[in-house]
Formats: sequence, structure tokens, C-alpha cells
Amino acid sequence: MQQRLSNLVGIFENPALNFRNNRAEGDDLLGDAYEYLMRHFATESGKSKGQFYTPAEVSRIIAKVVGTSKAKSQHQAIYDPTCGSGSLLIKAADEAPNGLTIYGQEMDNATYSLAKMNMILHSHITAEIHHDNSLSRPYFKEDDDNDTASNDLKRFDFVVANPPFSNKAWSNGFDAFNDAYDRFKLGTPPQKNGDYAFLLHILHSLKSSGKGAVILPHGVLFRGNAEAEIREKLIRRGYIKGIIGLPANLFYGTGIPACIIVLDKENATSRTGIFMLDASKGFMKDGNKNRLRHQDIHKIVDVFNRQLELPKYSRMVSVSEIEENAYNLNIPRYIDSTEAEDIQDIQAHLLEVSLIAISRL
Repeated sequence: MQQRLSNLVGIFENPALNFRNNRAEGDDLLGDAYEYLMRHFATESGKSKGQFYTPAEVSRIIAKVVGTSKAKSQHQAIYDPTCGSGSLLIKAADEAPNGLTIYGQEMDNATYSLAKMNMILHSHITAEIHHDNSLSRPYFKEDDDNDTASNDLKRFDFVVANPPFSNKAWSNGFDAFNDAYDRFKLGTPPQKNGDYAFLLHILHSLKSSGKGAVILPHGVLFRGNAEAEIREKLIRRGYIKGIIGLPANLFYGTGIPACIIVLDKENATSRTGIFMLDASKGFMKDGNKNRLRHQDIHKIVDVFNRQLELPKYSRMVSVSEIEENAYNLNIPRYIDSTEAEDIQDIQAHLLEVSLIAISRL
């Protein structure tokens, strides 16, 4: 894979392929072409490799709701512990007016190579992308010299992620009950489901003023036992700013519906509610997948960032109401997005048909 990517770079270094004078200002033809190829690869690969790529439309939403547009310095840092091809990182970083310092970790070697190439083609030459498992062997440490003896993970201003859904092997390679980095002090996730392991890793990787956004299956909102206990603590501590329910069948490699959980440590102590948004019905069909349209993206971002309450779509749910529902965050409990049934009066229709028939006699 790495050799093929090197060959690809060599091809595009050919002066004959310099499109500099034939593009609009701000266009990134090479980066966009690479993005297109990755999307095509994700589409054709199905479940085996499709999860490495976050659909561009979902990446745009995360980039705009996580708050990188308010970053004041390029020295502020963004991190993705399961960065895949790096597209989500790039879109979130590019939303910052002065850019951001990029960090990413990816355990699949071929996908890691894609991410490295993606960073180069999008002019993020200084991005630090590392190949390893972020749960069992997190690479970035607070002392910045990657001393493996350090028990303090590096903290970031922003963290975004689209981890593998419900990973059954998440705890391989380390003792989660005695985690060296103390990431699971709110509770140890179930051994056969890693959704909350990634969520807690992300939370631990945020600075005290940090913001984050992670894509996870809807099950994290309502599953019980150990996950319910962790969820209650997250809610009571105010770490969850909002939840965006997405349409089913958006992602490559899985058809299950997912949600975006938006985290905010900075305002956690004063948080009295969680903003919920049900965007599950706004999409178009594109072959065998669903895709968000421009108007769907705009509505989600505008409503979420302005905290607008719209019937059957969005509302601020108080922590007290969530407590009354046993800390269950399943969106339909709080937002009824079902359309009213069109009830027909059969007798009236039969009478109308009879009158028409009589009038024709």
C-alpha cells in the first residue's frame, strides 16, 4: 500500500499535471480527487474496509458543531484516536480560521497510509499521524516526548472520532480494569462492546476547556448495566452538550443508524440540559446508501448551534426530565417525530361513490 501511494505521488509530481492555472481560487483539485477515490474505495469495499471513511456530509456537520471555527490559534490542537483516512480530522481542522495542529492515531496499517497521504495532499504536512491501537497503546503523552513510562495522556482542545461500532475486541492488549491512564474511572465498559471505551478515551483526552464530537450507534443512548451507569455519570457531570440522531444507512460497512454525541467540558458544571435533534428523516437515496443533502446539513448545523426548538425535530431536554427517564437518552423518548396518520372516513368515501353512480343513471 505505501509503495503504491509513493508511486501515486510520483505521478502527480509530473509538471504536465500542474493544474494551478486552470482552477478557481481556493480549489483543491488533488485533495478533492483523492477524497473521491477514497469514497469510491469505501463504497466498493463494503464492510471489510468501508468503516475507515466517514462520509463527507457527516464530517462537515461535526466540523461545524464541535466548535473549531472559534479556535483562536493554529497552536490549538485537534485529535482523532481512530482517524481512518483522516478526512474527518481534515474537515474539522479546516473549519478553524487559522488552522489547527493535527494529531491522529490509526491501528490499521493500510488505512494509516491513506491518512498520511491525505494529510500531504491537503497541505497538512506537519500533521502527526501514528500507527497503533489508541486504546491499548495510546501514543500521544502529555510530556510530548512520547515517553512510554508516562501515565498522563496528552490533552487536546478538540477531539473528533468515528470509531468502529460496538468493537468486541476493544480490550485486547491491556487490562481495562486497571488502566494505566485512568480513562475508565467513570466505569469499565462491557468486555464485548467498545463504544463507551472510545467515548471515555475521548473524554479523557480533552482539556478542561475541550470540545469533542464522536459518532456512535444509537445503542449507547439506552443500553443498560455497566453502560447505563457510565451514561448516568456523564449526564450528571454535564459532559454531554447534545445528541444528533442521523438517518440509517449513511455509513459504509454498516446500515445501522448512528448519532453524533457532542461533548463540552468547559461548560459542564453549569449544564442543566442536553440539546437533542432528530435528523433521521432528512436524506436522499443514493444507490444502496442514504446521503444527507445540502439542506439537511444546513438545517442540522443551524438548529444545533442556535439551540432552536422545532416541533418533531429538536428540543432542549432538562437533566431532571432525563433523570425521570432513568438516564435513558433514546431520542424518541423526548422527540416524537412520527407523522400524524392520515385517517380516512371510509363510509363518507362510499357514500360519495354511491352519489356519483346515482347521478349518472
